[in-house]
Amino acid sequence: MTAKDRRVAILMGTKDGAAFIGEQLESLFAQSWPAVDLWVSDDGSTDATVAIVEAWRSRWDKGSVTLVDGPRKGFAANFRSMIIDPCIDADYCAFCDQDDVWEPDRLESGIRWMQEEDSDMPLLFCSRTATISQTGLPAGFSPLFRRPPSFRNALVQSIAGGNTMLFNRKARDLLAKASARTEFVSHDWWAYLIVTAAGGKVHYEPRPLVRYRQHAANLVGANVSWKARLSRLGRLFQGQFATWTDSNLKGLAVNRDLIAPDPAHCLRLFIRARKGSTFRRFRLLGKSGVYRQTLMGTLGLYLAFLSRRI
Repeated sequence: MTAKDRRVAILMGTKDGAAFIGEQLESLFAQSWPAVDLWVSDDGSTDATVAIVEAWRSRWDKGSVTLVDGPRKGFAANFRSMIIDPCIDADYCAFCDQDDVWEPDRLESGIRWMQEEDSDMPLLFCSRTATISQTGLPAGFSPLFRRPPSFRNALVQSIAGGNTMLFNRKARDLLAKASARTEFVSHDWWAYLIVTAAGGKVHYEPRPLVRYRQHAANLVGANVSWKARLSRLGRLFQGQFATWTDSNLKGLAVNRDLIAPDPAHCLRLFIRARKGSTFRRFRLLGKSGVYRQTLMGTLGLYLAFLSRRI
């Protein structure tokens, strides 16, 4: 098998996406990587989404198009159903949203990085995004993160959208095993958390490879302005992240056997730091080494942590 013969499975979650899915499918078809299978899990669309996907079967000469019924329990459950689906077999897998636009080398950029790494290690590639308006006009960029991806970061922050993620077979097998045991809040945060917990490697690409479409139906808004970033910090202080952290920790608890020694040590300190006196919380949090990507974010983390908001 040559490098170009290695297959990519695009895992697309859909629901009532007829307004934009055509442009996204065009960008997937224009990918420079030649061997691509498209898996679409539709979560109960009542518009023309399914018909649009079906119409692509005859055009898709990169591989196969498979359309399945989603669990109809929300976007996270929909992506989880594809992560654990044993019928999906590929050398690489990529998450995909229905309303974005991919740059032509979105897949190839991730694969090229992975080909330089150890294929026996779980590998996860992700990137910055460019935001576009509902009509496709440029609207900014997601934050440019400079600190290295790691489990100590993943415990308290998701650095990239699932719509930018590509993972190798080892990472897919790891995710499938872990996800079969638990549900999760968000597939992108969970993927970052599990891959780093198991000692895998994550690469964050600073060049935007996905155009993220911002519109009224989006479940999660783009983090492209100071107002948006302050809003996220506000949710940190309101305790919303504490609920998400609880869910992540429960997921990690049932996957203890998959966690490497150093992440396991960090995790124990982090869990202990969420309890006890203010001084104890501060000391153990510092000892754990957890961090967010920016100074403001890390300061906000410590303040929220000490006030028991995370």
